[in-house]
Amino acid sequence: MSLIGIEEHWMLPELTSALKAASHPDESLLFNERGDVGERLEDLGAGRIAAMDAQGIDLAVLALTPPGTQALPAQEAVALSHLANDTATEAVRAHPTRFRSLSTLPLSSPQHVAAELERAAAQGHVGTMVYGRSGDRFLDDPAYDDFFATAAGLGQPVFIHPQIPSDALRDATYRGFDPMTDLGLATFGWGWHLEAATAALRLILRGTFDRHPDLQIVLGHWGELLPFWLDRADSLARIAGLKRSISDYVRTNVFLTTSGMFNPALLQHALTVTATDRLIFSTDYPFQQPTRDEIDTFFGHLATDTDRHKVSSANAAALFGLTPATS
Repeated sequence: MSLIGIEEHWMLPELTSALKAASHPDESLLFNERGDVGERLEDLGAGRIAAMDAQGIDLAVLALTPPGTQALPAQEAVALSHLANDTATEAVRAHPTRFRSLSTLPLSSPQHVAAELERAAAQGHVGTMVYGRSGDRFLDDPAYDDFFATAAGLGQPVFIHPQIPSDALRDATYRGFDPMTDLGLATFGWGWHLEAATAALRLILRGTFDRHPDLQIVLGHWGELLPFWLDRADSLARIAGLKRSISDYVRTNVFLTTSGMFNPALLQHALTVTATDRLIFSTDYPFQQPTRDEIDTFFGHLATDTDRHKVSSANAAALFGLTPATS
């Protein structure tokens, strides 16, 4: 069984330095420093490939780890997005049979986003990873509509990754414990996932997919809670004057990844709201490092070899335009 891993995170040292030097550093950077995570994030060569081999992953789609460049001022974000995309391009060129990459975009400078997406796509990036908010500007802001038009036109899928909630929201909802519990609640324990789900839902409500019906987005962690609340979210479609139900947009414009969460109950629920054609394997490396046995056990919960082929590689290959390369 061929296996493609989406959401294989990496980090640019220059970006780490810039983010730490910011007037208000993103606290989730702490997760990049736990154990050997930092070393694994910066490895775009032999160590990462050895980890892939141990898990049985044939091809990894690299994506810059949170919070990306959009947390930085515009000029700095543009320069570091450019550098990140060039760096990832070189990694793919060095290991063409093992790597592909998602581009990094300077969303804090909306007027530069579409051009950098075009440049990255020309380099061979197969999609892009963004976050739901840049400062106070949401991803569904009209300033980004040119970006979504460009992504749809180029056939570049947009992966919406979780990010830490705003300070105002953290003060209102996610504080009151010790600092690490505060941070965990605002990130991997809850807040990250609500942020990404809300970003996707806002895009639907803004009519993004009515204007750009070919646009495809990707949500990790089994859809970031959104598939589990569609019965209620569907009621928004009528109020917002949408052409279709929220569920229908999810089934036709959204792909879900596993993100290393291999609980079969999550798989079974996802299949109640979408099809195996919309599910993509991912490990969320290096934050999650499932063993090959755990991965094989997960695929055993899919009903047929056809389904296993779709989720393991065929869906990702079709979505991202992945073709075999020779070294």
